[in-house]
Amino acid sequence: MPPRTRIDFGEYLRHRRAGARPPDRPAGGPGAQRRVPGLRRQELAEAAGISVEYYVRLEQGRAPRPSREVLAALARALGLAGAERGHLFRLAGEPPPEPPAPEDLVRPGLLRLLRGLDDTVPVSVHSGRLDLLARNAAATEIFGREDGSGPFRDNIVRHGFTESAPLLLGEEGADRYARWAAAELRAALARYPDDDYLRSLRAELAATSADFRGHWARGEVASARSAVKRLLHPTRGWLEFQSEMLHDPERDHWVVIYASAR
Repeated sequence: MPPRTRIDFGEYLRHRRAGARPPDRPAGGPGAQRRVPGLRRQELAEAAGISVEYYVRLEQGRAPRPSREVLAALARALGLAGAERGHLFRLAGEPPPEPPAPEDLVRPGLLRLLRGLDDTVPVSVHSGRLDLLARNAAATEIFGREDGSGPFRDNIVRHGFTESAPLLLGEEGADRYARWAAAELRAALARYPDDDYLRSLRAELAATSADFRGHWARGEVASARSAVKRLLHPTRGWLEFQSEMLHDPERDHWVVIYASAR
């Protein structure tokens, strides 16, 4: 790490250590009376499984760049999660670790936002497993409600390889969506390589869809988060939308907003 970054990293450690909860001590026992809040350096070093000397050098900005294992141990010892853990990793020059699995529950505030836009803007939310988690009324009016059963009923990748895709998107639009869906599944598997659900989804599509096999063979990884889409509205005919995908990294949720392109 550059000197300035090492200093910022050390300052962040000190601030988090001062705000950490100290271990419980028996009343009247050794260490029961603490003159400063938070954890002592020795307590934090022991909890992280590193030497006190090394931890002191980290706080002082004199240690070399810590490994990801050390960063993970420090985050656990300090009780850091989500954005706080991610900030610790970034200060050390490392990308934050991916969550072990995406959340399935949508934040209540986001659900209220969807309902507030019911009559104006179609909005949907899907998880890092590419499962549809929520849609507002405007989105449901366009896309309809999914029929059928099975573990992949709500999966937006699977939707791209069904007979209904060309009806909603047109032949050209459906082909673009299928290409994006295969690339998006590849990206999801890179984030969660041991996820049984995603692995099973890939296996099923590979076994049942020649279209999927063709797109998968391209080896593409999805990156586009903005696109113009033509969708067939059940009563208003073909409509053109500017779709934008916004990411909630803490839960690995994607919010897709469909604004009128005209």
